[in-house]
Amino acid sequence: MNIEPLFPGVARTTLYANVYLLRTPQGRVLLDTGTVNHAPAFTRLLRSFDPDAVVVSHSHIDHAGNAFLAARLGYPVLAHPLEHARLLGQDHTLPYPAGRPRTGRLISRLHPRPGAGQLQAVEPGESVRGWEVVHLPGHTDGQIGLRRGGVLLAADAVLGHPRTGAHLPREVYNWNHAVALHTLGRMAALDLQAVLPGHGPALSTAQLRARAGRDVAPGAGE
Repeated sequence: MNIEPLFPGVARTTLYANVYLLRTPQGRVLLDTGTVNHAPAFTRLLRSFDPDAVVVSHSHIDHAGNAFLAARLGYPVLAHPLEHARLLGQDHTLPYPAGRPRTGRLISRLHPRPGAGQLQAVEPGESVRGWEVVHLPGHTDGQIGLRRGGVLLAADAVLGHPRTGAHLPREVYNWNHAVALHTLGRMAALDLQAVLPGHGPALSTAQLRARAGRDVAPGAGE
């Protein structure tokens, strides 16, 4: 497993989605868990990094696929309350594959889940080991990121591409595309050193602002 240092106290590995390893004087946090087919690698990561908490940015299976393993091994698993029903398998709404909701529900039902008593709520504005929880709705209603200083871990509020910069998930994959555009604009207005997306490489504020500037009306975009 390749673990790439990005900034002091911030490293990344990729288990289909980006998984971030965060260290502060207050402790260690993992953001996101990757897909279930990476379960052995995620288990090794848990045991070697030994986080104080595992934060799940949102309930899509490429980010939450191994949350059950973290819970099973006794690690606190934190997510926004709006994501809990999907994380627990009480709601099987899944936008993948596009235009095939029955297949999405079947895929969701096949995934192992943490138990209801193993999932904890975390709210925007709270601190998790020195990282501020930020609400980034649009891709899902309860998607969250983490911010510390000039670094924002943005989950799927934005995606990175090594050649073309910042992108949004396709509209069909967003819970509310207009809200996703509004969230992108809010992020672009922040004074940030870097934005670390749920997929792809780190982005600059300039790249974020260039993408946000392409949309002149709600609902426009990719």
